[in-house]
Amino acid sequence: MGVAGRGVGRALLGSGLLAVTLLGGAGGYGLGLVTTGQQASAGTAAAPLAGASVSTTPSTTPSTPPRKLKQDNSDPLQADEIRYRTRVFYVTSVVRSQVSVRVPSNWEMTLLDPPKDMKFNEPERRRAVRIQGGFKITRPPEDSMKARIAQFKALAADKMVTVLTHEVDPATKNATLTYNYADPENNTLKLGMIRWVADDEGLCMLEIAVTGLPQDKSALADILDHASESATRSDEPLN
Repeated sequence: MGVAGRGVGRALLGSGLLAVTLLGGAGGYGLGLVTTGQQASAGTAAAPLAGASVSTTPSTTPSTPPRKLKQDNSDPLQADEIRYRTRVFYVTSVVRSQVSVRVPSNWEMTLLDPPKDMKFNEPERRRAVRIQGGFKITRPPEDSMKARIAQFKALAADKMVTVLTHEVDPATKNATLTYNYADPENNTLKLGMIRWVADDEGLCMLEIAVTGLPQDKSALADILDHASESATRSDEPLN
């Protein structure tokens, strides 16, 4: 069983700013985070969706230029108003993982297809948490983060992905990536945070992502901290 509870803290999310607008073509791959529910496994090399072609070098194929986004002026999510509870569930890929994690208590739990990700949606559907397991625990969180950044570099310009920070905690070995992107469903700017959680041996055991509005940053960081610091995973073979 892998256990994460050593804490990264929100300091990582506000330091070492690296503002890099990532452009390039990806054959319509999309963000591959909670906007699609399908992405590369945290335990293997980054891979595109079925039928998509992704390279880690910018494409020479012309892409749609960045578009003007609408602004969502909804009130920001307040960290001190969030109530948490422990949820236990199974996700499956190369192994069947039982995961226990603390998430907002009233967010709806949905198993995605393929069933390697569990998603928690808030009632208003502006924010979400996605947790991925079931992959082989073989590489450090930093490598998983680098693979995701390589995917982002291959996205078309109209995805409007901007990496804000990427950090590795020296104590826990957890890796955290923060970025902005264009929500394809409502054409608004969204904020995403992904944390690759290390087990006791320093290898990635879970990928935890939160998304919301830019003004939700403090609350999203609190949700990510609660999830990553409480998360456990235990595996069993598929057969």
